[in-house]
Formats: sequence, C-alpha cells, structure tokens
Amino acid sequence: MAGEARIKKIRNIGIIAHIDAGKTTLTERILYYTGRIYKIGEVHEGQATMDYLPEEQERGITITAACTTCYWRNHEIHLIDTPGHVDFTIEVERSLRVLDGAVGVFCAVGGVEPQSETVWHQAERFKVPKIAFINKMDRIGANFFGVVKQIEEKFGVKPVILTLPYGEGEDFKGVIDILSQKLILWDEESLGEKYDFYPVPEEIQEEVNRFRKELIETVVEFDERLMEKYLTDEPLSLSEIKGLIRQGVLARKITPILAGSALKNKGVQPLLDAIVDYLPSPLDIPPIKGTDPFTGKEETRPPDEAAPFSTLAFKVQMFEGRKMVYLRLYSGVIEVGKSVLNATQNKKEKIARLFLMHAAKRTRLEKAGAGDIVAAMGLKHTVTGDTLCDPAHPIVFEPIGAYEPVISIAVEPKTRAEEEKVEEALAKIAQEDPTFRVKIDKDTGQRIISGMGELHLEIILERLKRDFGLELRIGKPQVIYRETITQEAEVIEFFDEQIGDERLSAEVNLLVRPRKRGEGNLIGSLIPEGKVSEDQLKLLLKTIEDTLGASGPQGYPVTDVEVLLLDINFPGGSFNEMAARAAIVKALVRALKEAQPVLLEPIMELEVTVPSEYLGEVISDLNQRKGHVINIEAKGPIQIVRAEVPLAELFGYSTALRSATQGRASFNMKFVRFDQKEALKVQAK
Repeated sequence: MAGEARIKKIRNIGIIAHIDAGKTTLTERILYYTGRIYKIGEVHEGQATMDYLPEEQERGITITAACTTCYWRNHEIHLIDTPGHVDFTIEVERSLRVLDGAVGVFCAVGGVEPQSETVWHQAERFKVPKIAFINKMDRIGANFFGVVKQIEEKFGVKPVILTLPYGEGEDFKGVIDILSQKLILWDEESLGEKYDFYPVPEEIQEEVNRFRKELIETVVEFDERLMEKYLTDEPLSLSEIKGLIRQGVLARKITPILAGSALKNKGVQPLLDAIVDYLPSPLDIPPIKGTDPFTGKEETRPPDEAAPFSTLAFKVQMFEGRKMVYLRLYSGVIEVGKSVLNATQNKKEKIARLFLMHAAKRTRLEKAGAGDIVAAMGLKHTVTGDTLCDPAHPIVFEPIGAYEPVISIAVEPKTRAEEEKVEEALAKIAQEDPTFRVKIDKDTGQRIISGMGELHLEIILERLKRDFGLELRIGKPQVIYRETITQEAEVIEFFDEQIGDERLSAEVNLLVRPRKRGEGNLIGSLIPEGKVSEDQLKLLLKTIEDTLGASGPQGYPVTDVEVLLLDINFPGGSFNEMAARAAIVKALVRALKEAQPVLLEPIMELEVTVPSEYLGEVISDLNQRKGHVINIEAKGPIQIVRAEVPLAELFGYSTALRSATQGRASFNMKFVRFDQKEALKVQAK
C-alpha cells in the first residue's frame, strides 16, 4: 500500500497523563492485543516494554518518551508513551508537537490531577484532537461520572460517553458499548485477549438508551443532512453516527470518553477501535506551515509522498554511544543514503540508516514516507527542533520550545584524567535533552549542571555512572535565581578608549523600567531615523539582549525588564561596532544598578495527597517551609493540599513527607513563576 491509501490508515498518537494514571500499563496492553508483544510486562515489576531504561525499570516511572508501531484493523499506529512526571515535561512537549492525536488517561479515583491538566493544555496548544480513557475502574473509590464531570469542568470540553463501566471498584466486570448497546465481558484466563458481547442487563437498559440518545443529539449538529434525517425520526446507521463522532473529534468540539482497567485487561480493545475510528490520520491535519529560510516567504507542505521531502527532528537520543534522531515526516519520501538539507542550520546532512522503532528495538528501513515517525542515524549536526528537507525546496518549521531549568548543582570528576570524558558525556546528554544545561562558573571555575528538578538531575547522574562509568563529586543543589528591577532609571554613558592606533568612543542614552512578573524582557529603540542602519540597530539590540541574559548586578540573568535605547552618538565620527557595544554594556549595567534590582526565586506549585489524619502535620511543615496553602480538597478519606512554596525550601521534601506520614502521602510539583519571597502570599491569593 502506498500514497494516499497508506497515509489514510496511519495514526500518530500519544498517551498523555498524570504520573501513575496507568499510561505505560495501558500501552503494554495495546502492544499485547495488537500482537506487537507476546508477553505482558508489568510496570511495578520493572518489565514494561516501553520503560526500557534501567532508571525507568528501577523506579517504575516513565522518563523518556518511547516510540513504537503496532497494527489494529489494518491500520498502522505510531504510538508514543510520554512521561507523567513534571521534571520530564519536555518529552511530552516535543512528542505532542509531532503527533496528530492523543489519548488522555485519567485515574478513576484520582480524576483530573495537576499534571493531567498540564499535558492536556499542552495538547490544546498544538490543536491535537483527543479521546479520554478513564482507567483503574477496578480500584476502590472509582467514580466514573465524577471524573467525566471534572473533565468537562476543568477542560471546558463536551464529553461524549462511548463506553460505560459495568460496575465500579471490586464489582467492575466489563463495559457497555453505548453505540452497539452491548455488554462486553473479558475472559480472565486469556489475559483479556478474548471477549464476548452480551445483551445489556434490563435494569440499566433505560440508562443506556438515554446515553445513546444524548450522544446522537450532540453529534448530529455536525451535519445538517443527518440532523434533518434524525429530526424526521429516520434511524441513523452505525457508520453515520461514527462519521459524526469523527467530525466532532477532528474539530475538537467533543471528547469521546471510554472506561476500563488496563491492569485487569478490560476496556482496551474498544479504545483501540476508537483510536482507529475517531483520531485523525495525517490527511485530516491541515498542511504544515513553514518559512523559506532564504526568501522569508511562508510555505506549506501537504501530507503527500509526491510533495518535496520535509521532516521535523523532535528528539535526539544516544543509542549504544551513537546519535539517533527521531523524525516526523510531513511530506515526500526519505531514502537511506540520500543527502538532505538541515534548513534550520543551513547544513547538508546524510541519512546513513533509517529505523522503525519499538521502544529500544529497531527494524531497518530503506525508505519512509509522509506521515511516518522513524529514527535516523548519520545526522551529525541535527538537534531537537531542526527541520530537514529537500535541498531544492528549503523550508523551516516552527522549532520546539524548551523550558528554562530551575535547579543546579556543581559537579567535578574524581580524577583530572576523567575531565575530558566528563565534558564529552555531559555534552552528549545536553544534545538529547534541551532542558539540561552545562556551564563553567566564571567566578569559581566549577562545572555547573542545571535541570528541571531534583529527580531530573538525579537521573542524569545515574546515567553518567551507568552509561559512561563516571562517578562525580557532587555539590549541594542550588536554586537558579533571576533578577529584575523595581524602579525606572535613565542613564547616559560614555565609552572612550585608545585601542592601538585607533581611539574608540561612543555615547549611549538608555532607559530601563520594570515589567509585570512573567512578562519577560522587552527591548526597543527610539534612536532617530537615519542615525544607524537596520543591521547596525539589530546588532545594538542583540547586545542588550545578550547582556540581560548573561548576568545582572547580582550575577543572575535579568527578566521582566523593558530596555529602550533612546539615542547613540559617535564623537569620533562614524559608527563603530566595538565602541557602541562597550558603551551599551556599560550603560545597561549602571542603569540596572540604579533601578533598585531585586532577586527572584523559583516558586513551585505543590500538590500533596495525604490521609486526613496527617493533614495537620503536612500543613504545619508547609508553613515552616514558607509555603502558602491555596486550597484543600477532600476526596473521601484523602485530602488534596495545593500550595505554593519556594523551591529552595523543598530540597529533601520527599524524605520529610514520608517520615511525617509513615510513607502514606505522595506529592508532585511544577514550576509556576519566578517571584520575590515576600510576594508569594500576594500572588497566591
């Protein structure tokens, strides 16, 4: 099968959710029922196919987004299992950037949890159509309709129930298919591979009829002809109803809801049917837009094998010491041995090998076409977010955004002989992970590594030990601060130096003023027209940007500041780049000092799930950590505490929480903003 017929049967989907909602367990069942694996591996036993890194198997969590391909009803499903932990949110971000559809997994007990909201909104930003799977229906306290209500209220979506749970908690037996009006029960001995259809029990037939009627009334709005047919009491066929649901999903106007328990092997096959029936193929997505890097004109690439080749590199991974780049092909065909253009960097690259990925296992390919997700070797220069394309038809797609790290530690090798090895290993990890940074502190000469949280850096140190044989000396974790200003300041500064035979001089007048928290920096110019050329002005503004990003008066990057370049003069005559840049740096440093600079620290949003009897200890501990409790919500015998706490106060929190609650509480956190310590309570209200 080739061309449009092949692309029509492709589904590029991601499994997204909060940590512990059951994403990897669900993915394992999908692989088993599609025949991709022949033995189910459990996450809690460290044997899940998609959690192939040793660090994932030991912890029972997903750290890296793993890609696989499986087949269901003659459709090719490229599936990415994404992490749920906030420290690895870049993995979700770059996966969603290249996926066409997503399955949001929700715990039937926990409901819509903070990281569920984060990943759902990430998917919304990329306009990814979604279906929802309410998992863990076998757990005590499962509440299907409670979770449906949360999905509707928190995401503002119109839920459409496709399968109802038959029983909840220990009484969960199977699901009822609303469209076919059949009860589906799974055979326990076959690990859920075999299942049968039965009539709906009489006592709930009326309720099922009501849900079916509501479903049809919701979806007929998407087609006037079928609405007219429905209003004249003509029955709609099953294929017509499914077509309407598909229209609604593709338009992101409805969210189909399915129920099940991945661990108990129930409800997975109807979800696979829904993926095939309702989530988009690459043909259902509008042609991707980009820019010609040489002309600046907007270009589009349709999902067509006959169109010029284009692909986005969305992930870089070191595989057995060699660089492997994951690609999402948007148009054309790519072949092994062909030269391509890295249009982002304007460099030629060569495709040495192509692979279809199944977690850590690879299948060699000779070529791949539009709609495919593959991995390539031989790409020396390519990094996350780069566009590769046909050299004769250059295009650059929007790059993948990265997150700024919030925590850092100093590391050093145990012997000087390992210095170079450490440098190489850290550079390789930084290539893989855009949220990981390495720098040498100019004052102390220490090597500083920075990341998204304690767990993130812990995993990286484990990898250095396991993969590279490097055990480093580690300093205490340090919070990454920012600086801002609290007042307006205007300065005029001169630079006047004799450099060799030439006297360099420039006079700069600039203004700095504070912006609202979280708005970032704004750099502009009021220099009279004609004084400097467009290229010269760009250079001057770039100097301001670089200076703000390097360090402020207290040694940290500056944020939430507006800088206006009011005027520039050259007493010695014409424009001189060195003098201009030196004068700007001098003026900006002085202006920031005069504008009352203050330090900003990272503030984290913390969610603690704690049994009611330990609530007092948890709140008391948060108060001691200078935290501010925003909300406490009761869910049966469990309390959910939401608070904002400075990151500096959260080092070692997991140990303290375990100790205070006899190991019965859990927590997760995410970065919300940089702020002054005393501003915490004001902002949190």
